[in-house]
Amino acid sequence: MKKTITKNEFINEFKSVRPENFSYEGLDALFEYFEELEEMGVDEFEFDPIAICCEFSEYDSAIEIASQYFDFEGMHFDEEGNETETVEEVEEKALEFLREHTLVIEFQGRVIIQDF
Repeated sequence: MKKTITKNEFINEFKSVRPENFSYEGLDALFEYFEELEEMGVDEFEFDPIAICCEFSEYDSAIEIASQYFDFEGMHFDEEGNETETVEEVEEKALEFLREHTLVIEFQGRVIIQDF
């Protein structure tokens, strides 16, 4: 037995079960991602907020995520502390790194990744 849920139901259920995992904007982006997959012919998903929270994470920037694996925050400074790259350039490098290793959903300057 299956039930189709609306975006509002998706967001409201998340906010009642796991209110701190994703922002409203992040939940909107996740819902759109899942809908696009279904439209492309991928099997329907069982709506399980806990499983989704275990599989996906939201961050303020790609630099924040990539810094967990490498020193991306320090990449745009030389040994004397002078900037060699803009924050935007480092952010794009971090996004490239993430795209090579996992699913990346970008929205409103923020990022959701499928944890790896």
